[in-house]
Amino acid sequence: MIGFYLFLGFEKLLMLLPHSWRKALFFGIAKLAFYIDKKHRLVIRQNLEFIYGEKADSALIEQVSRYCYKNLANNALFILESRHMSLEAFQQKVTFENRDVVENIQKQGRPIVFISSHFGAWEIGSNAIGAFVEPLLFIYKKMKNPYFEEYLLFSRTKFGMQPAERHGAMKAMFKRMRAKKSVGILIDTNIKKSDGLAVEFLGKSVHHVSTPAYLARKFDAAIVPALIYTDDHEHYRVKFFDAIESNKALSDEEDLLQTTQATATWLSQAIQKDPKYWFWMHRRFKTDYPAVYEKRDQ
Repeated sequence: MIGFYLFLGFEKLLMLLPHSWRKALFFGIAKLAFYIDKKHRLVIRQNLEFIYGEKADSALIEQVSRYCYKNLANNALFILESRHMSLEAFQQKVTFENRDVVENIQKQGRPIVFISSHFGAWEIGSNAIGAFVEPLLFIYKKMKNPYFEEYLLFSRTKFGMQPAERHGAMKAMFKRMRAKKSVGILIDTNIKKSDGLAVEFLGKSVHHVSTPAYLARKFDAAIVPALIYTDDHEHYRVKFFDAIESNKALSDEEDLLQTTQATATWLSQAIQKDPKYWFWMHRRFKTDYPAVYEKRDQ
């Protein structure tokens, strides 16, 4: 508790500084972390070598690693600043591409399952969709520290998103779908084999979350992929991709597999096109390929 109040004091001091100074400070911390955090830098390298093999040379590994830390710092900065940001100021930061994909589905009165990834400024992207496109439910994992959990949830719900704790989240998602409302699901995390289906992702056979496919079939929902991009970490572009639809002509099992594969294929293509934007720092392949993360010298 004392640590949390010390953090709040630090936040107040930071908010007295100009935005450019805060940004420089957070990016400076990211540079420092790149040099001293050998543990997660190794995970990035292990992931890249697993996916790209010999093509994962030192230049690629360093470029992606540096951006991972910078990107993480940028997401953390938004969490802090968003608590003090007006809706109007937030709106000036974000534009949308292919918004008609969402609008066409909204006109049909159907629920939407937005799928995304730890890709680019994901904290900004999810908040932007919830604030300016479609209010959505998001799933979160309960934190050990209730004070920091409340702090984080305040930032994530300020602009229109609604939280559901991971345990019992399916019930909350069902309620949203029945009301023709939307949910948001990050589909790039490592999962238990029982929580997904085996599909091809980044050229590897891995278990991939099948919840979007299940919701799409059960509630006639459209799956809308979305990612966020930036060139200067000041202005952001949320891009919507073509909707992924359930195929009712198939059996349940065939449809779930086909739709889940479609979500994995979409994300694979997006990562392969712009690999630095993805958060290579997490152990995405631990369930299916635990040997990837065996410790070794850097």
